[in-house]
Amino acid sequence: MKILCVVRNYAPHAGEMKAEVPQEPTFFMKPDSALNPKQLPLFYPDFTEDLQHEVEIVVRIDRLGKCIDPRFAHKYYDSVALGIDFTARDLQRKAKAAGLPWLVSKGFDGSAVVGPFVRLEELRQATGREGLSICNLGFDLRRNGSVVQEGNTKDMIFAVDELIAHISRYMTLRTGDMIFTGTPAGVGPVAIGDVLQGSIEGQPMLRLEIK
Repeated sequence: MKILCVVRNYAPHAGEMKAEVPQEPTFFMKPDSALNPKQLPLFYPDFTEDLQHEVEIVVRIDRLGKCIDPRFAHKYYDSVALGIDFTARDLQRKAKAAGLPWLVSKGFDGSAVVGPFVRLEELRQATGREGLSICNLGFDLRRNGSVVQEGNTKDMIFAVDELIAHISRYMTLRTGDMIFTGTPAGVGPVAIGDVLQGSIEGQPMLRLEIK
């Protein structure tokens, strides 16, 4: 099982990070030990002083695929979840400044929190939105009750099907692989005692305590 994470897929987030908007999808991987699918409390790591949240729509691949044509990419998933890609931002800045890989800032244990996967059809029924699709999903993250990030997949630079087609050019996608599709603007720090809650189209999807 691979955890694939797309970077800078929302222009406002690229802006807040003072980074260029990519010309093609760019992604990195987290190890499977980073996964926290049960939303167990995340204990603030002792190796960072700047732990930050990045909320994202996560797509789960449900069939084997290689070199997938964008026209057929929708056949390789049917459910989504809300996820948080945690980043030790100080470690990432230090590595970038030295021109070094920054895996440790993203791949530590518990850094990939994922809520339950929900079929798009179930979301349509729950929200009453017949036209709901992967290309128009609203989502948000609250920190201690206050909204800190809001996004909609319609604002992605590269749509989900484009991401699947691009990634599958370089590596085979297998059943169970997860794609974190990018975070909107508003990434920021968390502290011990914080409670993070997220939703998709107003439907609660995730709750996490920082300890």
